[in-house]
Parts: sequence; C-alpha cells; structure tokens
Amino acid sequence: MNDPSNGSIGGGSDLGDAPAAADGYDYIDESQTGPVPVLAVVGRPNVGKSTLVNRIIGRREAVVEDVPGVTRDRVPYDANWNGRAFTVVDTGGWDPDARGLAQRIAAQAEVAVTLADAVLFVVDATVGITDADEEVVKILRRSGKPVVLAANKVDDARGEAEAYGLWNLGLGEPWPVSAMHGRGSGDLLDAVLKALPEPPPMAEKEVGGPRRIAIVGKPNVGKSSLLNKLAGEERVVVDNVAGTTVDPVDELVELGGRVWRFIDTAGIRKRVKEASGHEYYASLRTTTAIDRAEVAVLVVDGGQSLSEQDLRIIQTVREAGRALVIAFNKWDLVDEERRYYLEREIERDLVQVQWAPRINITARTGWHIDRLVPALERAIEGWETRVSTGQLNAFLGRLVAEHPHPVRSGKQPKIMFGTQVGSAPPSFVLFTSGRLDASYERYIERRLRENFGFVGTPIVLQQRVREKRKRS
Repeated sequence: MNDPSNGSIGGGSDLGDAPAAADGYDYIDESQTGPVPVLAVVGRPNVGKSTLVNRIIGRREAVVEDVPGVTRDRVPYDANWNGRAFTVVDTGGWDPDARGLAQRIAAQAEVAVTLADAVLFVVDATVGITDADEEVVKILRRSGKPVVLAANKVDDARGEAEAYGLWNLGLGEPWPVSAMHGRGSGDLLDAVLKALPEPPPMAEKEVGGPRRIAIVGKPNVGKSSLLNKLAGEERVVVDNVAGTTVDPVDELVELGGRVWRFIDTAGIRKRVKEASGHEYYASLRTTTAIDRAEVAVLVVDGGQSLSEQDLRIIQTVREAGRALVIAFNKWDLVDEERRYYLEREIERDLVQVQWAPRINITARTGWHIDRLVPALERAIEGWETRVSTGQLNAFLGRLVAEHPHPVRSGKQPKIMFGTQVGSAPPSFVLFTSGRLDASYERYIERRLRENFGFVGTPIVLQQRVREKRKRS
C-alpha cells in the first residue's frame, strides 16, 4: 500500500492464445448501450457450447475444458456480426433427466431459453442424435422461440455429410460448424441474425452506470448464495461442492433505491499457477472481475479461521486499487467462543485493512444483508474522496510540527509539499528533501484516515525526493 508500485492496476490478464475470430467479426463499442436481442446457447454437456460462444464473440471469454459441466450458470457476453449487436448467453449442459447439481444447471438453461429472443441448439455431429437431444427439442418446441440448429465438431466434408442426419430432429436445417477451427461459423451466424429480431434504436449513453461490485472469496464460502439472496432469485447455481461457480456472472440488482451491478466470481485458489484446466482460466476471469469492479466484497466463512487464501485475495484487491468490504458469512453458525477468537484473529490478521468496513451476515437466510448497502456506500465515498491541495498541506504542516521525521545518519528528511493526484483510489505525491521511512509513511497514512476518512479504500503514497544540486 505504501509502495508506489501498489497503485491502481487496470485491465485483466491477456491470455494471448485465444482462438482467432472468423472474418467479419467486430468488437462492440462498449460506449454504446441499449436493448439488443438475446441468443441463448443450449445443448447437452460437452458438445462445445462454450467453445462456440468464444468463436461467436471472437475472443476467449467463456471457460472451456474437455470435461462435462465446466459452465454452470447462464453467462451473458456481447457479440457483433455484420454490424448487428446481440447478447449471447452461455449455459451449462442441459440434461432433462439430471439430478442434484446437474438438475440446477439444467434449470438455469431453461431460464435462459425463457428470457431469450432465439435459441442456438448445439449438437455434437460426431455422436448424432441422442435421447437427451430429443428431450431438449421437446422443451424448445414448447418455448415457442426460434431455434437455430448447430451441428458442431464438423471439421471436414465427410463430417458435413453426416451432419445432415440431424434433419431428423425436426428443427429445420442443421448448420455444420467447427467451433474449434471456425469452419462454417459465418453461415451459422447469418442464420442466427435471421432468427433474431431487429434491435431497437440505440439508447443514449448512460452516464456513470450502476456501481460495479465484485463478490470474491475462496471456494464454498457462500458468494453465490449472497448474490441469489440479493437478486431475489436462483440466479447462480449453488452447491456444497467447492468450485461450483467458474465464470464471473453479472447481475443487476436494485437495493437501497439504486441499481447495482454485482459480479459473482469463482473461488480464488492459493495461487493461480497451482490451478489446472478450467480452474486456471476461472482464476484469471476472477482477477479480471476485480479489475472491472469498483468495490470488492470479500466473503469469509465466519466459522473458520482466516486463511492464506483470504489474505491473498485482500492483497489482490489492494494491488488493484479497489475499495473493500469484508462480509463474515454463516454468522448463524458462529458460537460465542468462536466469536471471541475471531475478534482476535481480525485484530492480528486484518491489521493492514482495518479501514475496510466489516459486516456479519447469513446469506442463506438473508440475515443482516441489509447492512451491505450502507457499507458499500461508505466504501465508495472513501474511494472517491478528494482533498484540496490547501487542506492537504495545512494537514501536513500540523503533522510534521507534532511528529517530525526521525533523524537518520545526521539527516532529517522534510516534507516540502504534497498534492492529491487522483482518486479511486486516493493517490498522493509527497515532495520531500529525502527518502521517508516506511514507518513514517504508514504514520502519514494513518493520520490521513483520521482526518479525512478514506473508509473502505487503499491509499497510494508516492515520494518525489528532491535531488541535491551539484556545486560547480
């Protein structure tokens, strides 16, 4: 925090080896806002839906691995083809006979179809029609939505001939495509545009937009339960198995008379490089979600000791320069003895983030989640606080007079001038006659918080040391 390198770090990790977009793809100008048609991508597990979504949007966003069930929630992405914008909703594998977690994943896919303007039904052409495919077709017909049939994993002319056997599904012409290599993707997207309604005129750009809140934490601490309770619906698949959430999920939620954009994320592991397969990419998405957010809500299991993962997440949020709120979840399971020891753990382990608002909640029942909005508002206010140059230098003058910097090797560095160069997070530059000790920097930061607030936000302090003029 006191190291100048711990400033605001923008942007997520660039994977560098994302699949190349087919000719004709354009990236959406994010400055444009307005209602656009929605395309839901559905199909059995492991037929290549997320790979096809990445092909459609022209970049690797959806987490992909050759294991069924990697995608578990309905996750929207912006797409554009031949100048027309639309939203693609990736879904988990849809098995009508699923039970348990798989059943909830299938329910999310069914919700996606209900909310969509058209459906892209993906079938593995190398396998052909299965009983599960036929059951999905019945559900799609009942929905009454236009359906485009994608025969995926068609890599050559021979596979294209086999794909035409999918006419028997009764959904019209199957469009042969290779999501992996891009073969046939242009023709498929032309068919998608015909199925989607024309979008209405673009709305005026919304100034500011909803505040962006990332819900972060290690696996299985209740992040998705919190988002579902806030949204008032089963928006995200929840299960006791750690790691249920993989892709970041955005949800607009109205709380406290205003709209917020909450981003549920995958549980962050100890180290990204220790994760494998889809966990690795999910961790990268989570880091990107923190970069996108303005405030990170760290969800901690109140019944467990603070772990290395929790502290590592706090460090990630601080290095990204984001505001922070800490929510101790599952408070109904915390007994008096645990609360006693928890207070001491907080004093010991969270000493570097004493400025972060802390709330005790139970996401499952909704107990005290009404305390979240006031905590978020305080954190945002602190994150955006600005101090005038006059106020700051008057404060620094009093501070130095009351507690001057210690003399080191016969020299005493002095603060000559200070200015706030930015907010979100608050960033200051101190012009000094010599390098200030790290302990004195921490003292300055502590006094800044006492005088100006800065609740819920890291503070960045940088030094500009005056160089001595050489005598000629």
